[in-house]
Amino acid sequence: MIRVVLFDLDGVIRHFDPAQASDIEARYGLQPGVLAGIAFAAPLIDEVTTGRITRAEWVGRIGGLVGDRAAAEEWGAQTWSVDDALLELSDEIRTAGLTTAVLTNGTDTIAAELAASGIADHFDAIFNSADIGFAKPDVRAFQHVLDALQVRGEDVFFSDDSPAKLAGAEQLSMSTHRFTTVEALRGRLRDAGVPVRGAQAPERSGRGELAGGEDAGLER
Repeated sequence: MIRVVLFDLDGVIRHFDPAQASDIEARYGLQPGVLAGIAFAAPLIDEVTTGRITRAEWVGRIGGLVGDRAAAEEWGAQTWSVDDALLELSDEIRTAGLTTAVLTNGTDTIAAELAASGIADHFDAIFNSADIGFAKPDVRAFQHVLDALQVRGEDVFFSDDSPAKLAGAEQLSMSTHRFTTVEALRGRLRDAGVPVRGAQAPERSGRGELAGGEDAGLER
């Protein structure tokens, strides 16, 4: 029986508009996609998401590699929106007596970002790879969550927009779902026995928040 519903952060709860990055690159005369290509390439992405370097160091290295610190700083300060329908779903699950939590491949600023935006108020626990020392899909990141919540893999339902990130959860017998929409997630949760209502619309409010920069895409 599912006791915990675990969510990815970027691409599920909060969303970045790719047009922002395209605009930054165009204004600084950079090739399309170059900032993300540097930011999310190994070993740099592994270092920041496992806490070996800070987010500020990550952005600084991106600037050095692209040859434009100002462009990297602006890229790292992109704004994002919160999917209020997803937060409402989490609240509904908690009201039904289950635990909800977030597991994100993040940086050292995640706790402050989620507290300031109010996202953290809608979940019982926030787990950040930069604190854990292992990033999804490493099974050790998921095992950390199980140990902290004192549950078994069979007790957990995990949703992530990246299929590759589901592998570690599946190794521990978690129920998994590739996130596409809140509507589809509601259906999958109901199939898994989680007592949630049917789909509701609209799904996303588009409420804007200040950027903290986990996605400027860490979950890619």
